[in-house]
Amino acid sequence: MKNKFLSRFDYFILLAIAILVTMGVMFIYSSSINTEGLSVTNEYKKQIIWASIGLVLLVIVAIYDYRRLESISMWLYIGLVLVLIYTRIFGRLVNGARSWLGIGEFGIQPSEFGKIFFILFLARYLDNSRNENQLKRFFIAMGIMMLPMGLILIQPDMGTASVYIPIFLFMCFMADIPIRYILYVTSFGLLTIFFAILPVWNSEIAKNPLAIISILTNIKFRVILIFTTSFIASISLILRRYFHFPKYMIWIAYCFSIVAFALIGSMLFSKVLKYYQIKRLIVFMDPNTDPLGSGWNIIQSKIAIGAGGPIGQGYLNGTQSHYRFLPQQSTDFIFSILSEEMGFLGGCLVFFLYLLIFVRILFIIKQCPNKYGTYIASGIFGMITFHFFINVGMVMGIMPITGIPLLFLSYGGSSLLTVMMCMGLLMSINSRKKDLY
Repeated sequence: MKNKFLSRFDYFILLAIAILVTMGVMFIYSSSINTEGLSVTNEYKKQIIWASIGLVLLVIVAIYDYRRLESISMWLYIGLVLVLIYTRIFGRLVNGARSWLGIGEFGIQPSEFGKIFFILFLARYLDNSRNENQLKRFFIAMGIMMLPMGLILIQPDMGTASVYIPIFLFMCFMADIPIRYILYVTSFGLLTIFFAILPVWNSEIAKNPLAIISILTNIKFRVILIFTTSFIASISLILRRYFHFPKYMIWIAYCFSIVAFALIGSMLFSKVLKYYQIKRLIVFMDPNTDPLGSGWNIIQSKIAIGAGGPIGQGYLNGTQSHYRFLPQQSTDFIFSILSEEMGFLGGCLVFFLYLLIFVRILFIIKQCPNKYGTYIASGIFGMITFHFFINVGMVMGIMPITGIPLLFLSYGGSSLLTVMMCMGLLMSINSRKKDLY
């Protein structure tokens, strides 16, 4: 049995993880060095401890049969919801969000570990509901996502909450949920954000503000727009259903209902996020509009990446980090430090290692004969993909700053242990792909 497991162990993923985590420790240490060459924090020591624990957890989870988790996934999900409620009420306040539990210096972020429980339970539901009505199935799956996501949003922790969305979408896609339902939710989400940030963009970033956008800031005009788009959507459905108008009436209702719901959603979005938080989301379009405020992080990150050149300034020779120009440099902006000291080649190495992980996960998804395992692997793929592209895009100045870490490299025990356990799940799925079901 031991030899059988070792022969199926995914050493490619393990090698990629080991290199990324090692690089993470190296540059967390580099981020702690000041101008005198002295380490001013012990973050790298903690990261070594968490990486060691993570490796043990990875092996334990990989050895454990993931199929046994299906029967307890509902209780894990219920436990997640209860812990998130407790965290919101009694949790520790860190960086304006009540999202941590712990004593003294030791703390965990339940919302990070919650991604695993959410994936396991959603995979169970999607597996057991394959013969149900697809629309009903989609709405229930969305409810499974919205409950923990809503509790995380009110902490508030928008960055972590946003990761639940790609997990949900990837899993629904692999579960054969009709693509029109997935596109509806995706379009609604993107349009909601667009309507929410447009007035802030118009007043803070646009060089020639547009008067027409003031419609979105005037409650009367907004209500009229909501009523009009809802009316058009409703009439289109009635004409199609009762008067047998052409099929394109369904698509008119589809599009206008998205606009109506997005106009309503953007009002709620603006209530949840403060003005300065929305400004942080869009300042990447032109960080020089607030170079000493919201745009500071992006400007300094781009300087660091640009200073690296083709081969970098050399390990421990970066200036942006040692002069403390980069905030959250060991967490959100770890890739900036790596790029400054290892240059374009170092960045390419990170991209290659992530590409290797992505390819291996897709291979696991394709080879898995069990739907439950397929859904778990697709959820993990959505999580890691989202973290990678959002974080790297953020530090390059082409994506909003959302506080999402770069998995394996960024400092943080909760995120590192979570992703290591996820990789263990993938290895458990891969090592049992030839088992009889």
